[in-house]
Amino acid sequence: MSTQNSSIRRDIGLIALIMTGIGSIIGSGWLFGAWRAATLAGPGAIYAWLIGAAIILIIALTYAELGAMFPESGGVVRYGLYSHGSLVGFLTAWANWISMVTVIPVEADASVQYTASWPWAWAHGLYANGELTASGLTFAAALMVVYFLLNFWSVKLFARTNTAITVFKLIIPAATAIALIAAGFDSANFHVGVNGGSHVLNLAAILTAVATSGIVFSFNGFQSPVNLAGEARNPGRNVPISIVGSILICAVIYVLLQIAFIGAVPASDLLHGWHGLDFSSPFAQLALALNLNWLALLLYTDAFISPSGTGITYTAGNARMIYAIEKNGTLPKIFGSVHPKYGIPRPAMWLNLVVGFFFLLWFRGWGFGAAVISVAVILSYLVGPVSVAVLRRTAPDIKRPLRLPLLTWLSGIAFVFGTLLLYWARWPLTGEIIGLMIVALPIWLYYEAKGGWRDFRRQMNGAWWLVCYLPAIAILSWAGSSQFGGRDFIPYGWDLVVVAICALGFYVWGLYSGWRTPHLIEAAEQRSAEQHG
Repeated sequence: MSTQNSSIRRDIGLIALIMTGIGSIIGSGWLFGAWRAATLAGPGAIYAWLIGAAIILIIALTYAELGAMFPESGGVVRYGLYSHGSLVGFLTAWANWISMVTVIPVEADASVQYTASWPWAWAHGLYANGELTASGLTFAAALMVVYFLLNFWSVKLFARTNTAITVFKLIIPAATAIALIAAGFDSANFHVGVNGGSHVLNLAAILTAVATSGIVFSFNGFQSPVNLAGEARNPGRNVPISIVGSILICAVIYVLLQIAFIGAVPASDLLHGWHGLDFSSPFAQLALALNLNWLALLLYTDAFISPSGTGITYTAGNARMIYAIEKNGTLPKIFGSVHPKYGIPRPAMWLNLVVGFFFLLWFRGWGFGAAVISVAVILSYLVGPVSVAVLRRTAPDIKRPLRLPLLTWLSGIAFVFGTLLLYWARWPLTGEIIGLMIVALPIWLYYEAKGGWRDFRRQMNGAWWLVCYLPAIAILSWAGSSQFGGRDFIPYGWDLVVVAICALGFYVWGLYSGWRTPHLIEAAEQRSAEQHG
């Protein structure tokens, strides 16, 4: 394989970029998310999708300014480096990479899990006892190789393939929602409680559904246009439009699907409420129950197409992310190599494929993988809002094609809601994923030692707010109310107030910790050269 450092090409237009965002958001989440949210919050799941979309949109706006300001491949792993230094940049990159590389095996899991409920006998052996069997894992691994190959030769091939798949992915969910509402909509279902009886709005259950049922997992796809900004034409205009547009379009589709799902479940399945509702292929099984055989066949087909489209998109985005992490100086230089003919970071793709196989063996099913990814996704969001506000002070000279009004307030709200999302994910999952961030620190220390500990004290001063934030939120999660899995030392209601105030304090600390880092100076010079070259 011939590789060398080369320029990444700007071949992706606005429509392809929007389709990339939609293609990442509408993946396996639409096949399973409505069911998972309903089992946690019942009819309140509708509010969960609305709350989730609103929070993600606020967070995404901060990334839209950053993506337009720094149109780089894998840009989301660079912003913390620019605003606070190498340690914050490394922790941000690690969280982002973990949250995205794990999506690829989860999407393959989803396709195989859905396939296992096909009426053909051979398919039944793919999934058993809540996880993929050996044959199911082999099938999923083969799908991951297909995602890999579709990205291996050309970004243009990826863009054309993804746009075609995404058009199909938009049609099928919309058709599913309309068909289910028309064929078997029962408004009485909206009065059934999570555990039976009458439905009572449960805010804690709704918030937990936002964080863990696949809602955050689904909307995380907004990062794909940011990661491909370095290959986008006119990124200052196209990146923000694609981010906001893809979130709004997908939010409408997901809410319609949730409404259709709640209304279409047979009353006989709700005798004990929503909590015990057990589906392996939710929408397909509902379609069969309503004698919509044509829709069931379409859904089984889409069980390959929707997750595969997302898997293909994330395979592309993750390779650019590894490429960007190498630029941060915390990976071997080979992972920054780009094929001279095709403009693809192939060594990065190979690394992601191998790591993806590892997570495939660990997850073995959609539900557990989606829960883990959701928390890692939330962690990956946290630095962006702080970075964009800091850069207004430390990088006033860099051109901003998008300049958000009231940025300091908007970023503060985004950081507080990101922290609340992390808390809503429930202990002990929050603590486990925060621990996963800490185990990566030896890698950063190795590269710091290799570089002679240059400016080590300054790097630490820029990072203490985040280093302290992680264990602080873990402790709050452990001590919080039982509604969110804690020890009930902080009563429900007050726990939300305490977490929000704590988050605001760390946000202010983060603002004052930012500085004009060497990487920012280099990026500013490069942007100036591009604008005047």
